[in-house]
Amino acid sequence: MSRRSNGLVAVWAEAQRQQQRRQEAQRRAGEQARRDQERQQRDTERAMARMQRERRDAYRQQREADARRRTEELDARMAELSGLLADGCRAPAFTADALRRPEYVEAFAPGRLAVPVPMPDPSAYQPQATGWSLGGARRAQAQEEARARYEHDWRAAQAAEAQRLRQLEDYRRQYDQWAAGQLAEIRNYNAAVEELLTGLRGGDPDAVVEYFSAALYAATGWPQGFPRRVHAAFDPAVRQLVLDWELPGYDIVPAAKSVRYMYAADQDKDVARPVTQRRAAYRDVLAQSVLLVVHDLFAADTSRTLDSVVVNGFVDDVDPATGRPAQLCLASVTALRDAFEELHLAQVSAVDCLTDALRGQLSARPDQRATVRPARQPGDVGGGVVTHGGDAEPDLFTMDPIAFEGLVAELFRAMGMQAVTTRRSGDGGVDVDALDSDPIRGGKIIVQVKRYRNTVPPTAVRDLFGTVQSEGANKGVLVTTSRFGPGAHAFANGKPLTLVSGPELVDLLARHGLRGRLGAAPVPDRRQAPAEGDEEETAQDPAPEAERDAGSILGMNWSGSVSLDVCALVCQGNRVLSDDHFVFYNNPRTPDGTVRMLSGFAPDRAAIQVAFDALPAAADRFVLVAAVDPETDPHADLSGFTDACIRLVDASGTELGQLEVSDGRSGETALVLGSFRRRANGDWDFVLGGKGYEGGLEALVQEYGIEVA
Repeated sequence: MSRRSNGLVAVWAEAQRQQQRRQEAQRRAGEQARRDQERQQRDTERAMARMQRERRDAYRQQREADARRRTEELDARMAELSGLLADGCRAPAFTADALRRPEYVEAFAPGRLAVPVPMPDPSAYQPQATGWSLGGARRAQAQEEARARYEHDWRAAQAAEAQRLRQLEDYRRQYDQWAAGQLAEIRNYNAAVEELLTGLRGGDPDAVVEYFSAALYAATGWPQGFPRRVHAAFDPAVRQLVLDWELPGYDIVPAAKSVRYMYAADQDKDVARPVTQRRAAYRDVLAQSVLLVVHDLFAADTSRTLDSVVVNGFVDDVDPATGRPAQLCLASVTALRDAFEELHLAQVSAVDCLTDALRGQLSARPDQRATVRPARQPGDVGGGVVTHGGDAEPDLFTMDPIAFEGLVAELFRAMGMQAVTTRRSGDGGVDVDALDSDPIRGGKIIVQVKRYRNTVPPTAVRDLFGTVQSEGANKGVLVTTSRFGPGAHAFANGKPLTLVSGPELVDLLARHGLRGRLGAAPVPDRRQAPAEGDEEETAQDPAPEAERDAGSILGMNWSGSVSLDVCALVCQGNRVLSDDHFVFYNNPRTPDGTVRMLSGFAPDRAAIQVAFDALPAAADRFVLVAAVDPETDPHADLSGFTDACIRLVDASGTELGQLEVSDGRSGETALVLGSFRRRANGDWDFVLGGKGYEGGLEALVQEYGIEVA
């Protein structure tokens, strides 16, 4: 092969290599471009995924925030409902000044008519000088034209000003007529208000109803969504306002407890409030509403027109018995002013306050439209009220015995029971037969009526219990115009017996639309005097005079060998009346002799005699305490004080009942056994003690206001 051919081959080979290099470069460039494109696509996909995640997170956070906001709204609503009474009591009370309108009329404002029309300025009408001076004739002509324009504009301004003054005068005259009419209307309205207030102070029923209806409608303490509808009547004979007040429905309490965002389903879920919690909250709202109505009424009653208020709370719903629309009464209470003003409403449990403190009625299942019987309704006032003896309230002491038993029977019927009076002879100690149809707490009830003036003896309670057992009744009720002593309450404790004293009877009569009052003062002597004209009760008053005069004996017994001093304090609240009213070994009796220590009263280890009826009027507590005798047992404590009880014994030695007391504790050397507390009706109830003291009798009595030297 020639050199020439070798050169050509080399050139060809080089060309092939270059072409290969170009193809390789193109291939690498293409792969790099593909990799760049793929990387860019991956970056774009990652950015899109990140954006989608951020959007999903933002969306989720927004939905969760909305759920939290709705939950907070539910919590705020429940807090508003639970604080209804407290917030309402803090709201300003309605007063008569809210009815009066101020004698204010909007001031006269004529607007543009008050601005005078401006008069033309003569200097503005002088001929304007130019670069060329005018001749005399031309100057005179220009001045004459300027004066003519000025006079024309001045006359026009004078005419406009005259027209303004005429319009101003007419407008003023119209305003004076309007203002006089407005002022007369305000004064007539205020005169009507004064007439209303005069009628209010005089007890005019229409004025009383109008004033207190306005007070309820104008009250500012009610949350949003609460109805305001009232139907009222005033009974001037007993100074009582009776009204029906609309209550909110069950839906006032939110059905949802909270709201939760469900991410997987992308929807909100309402977490249901437990049925028991919602029902309890609704009952509390109803009780608060009724109490707030009573509060608003008494707070607005600055003239003290009302002695008591009856509030019946109702809802508009369907009667489950008939299926027809009806007003269903879910709460009812009769509130006496004096008792209500002693309540601290901001701190009470509304349900307990309504049902226990005020003895009102509240539906046990308002969510199921379970109704209560109204104490008294507005329609009863004026002619529907049963009076038993005329327009004035009858004196229960002087009422005919048969009429009195009939009144008690009618009271039981008004309470929703079946009741009839028995025959006057051979009734076996039963005055009224009653039947409560309630399937759980109902049954046959034996009622005895005792028209006494002084304390009912425990023997009457024992006789009633015997009658209940012999008749096979579910319960016995002893109704009296008087009161019961500790012995009677001790015997009735734990037995199917209910004791209704005179003041409680009057309260029950008023609550159920009936009337009755107790006579003035008891008879002078201490005998168990029956009411006038009640011969049967005279024959059935077996308690001897000695039993009533001597008082009750409180005998103390306990296990263990510890030697104790049993003492008594006659107190008002938590303060002893005086040092002389602290009865112990160095002061064995009070100055008036109503409390004294007894010795050798077997089988009791200690005994104290007390005449509860004769205790000072200021005394409302009789406190029993026990302390270790430091001289006999200087190192002892109350750990050996067990199985203790107080025996209630009458003067004849008959045991009326036993009261258990708390055991002692190690390290303590003095103990409050319990206290007898005077109720509003004059009865004395026993309240268990249990508070111990390590400092002995000295530390105990210091808490009751006795200074120990």
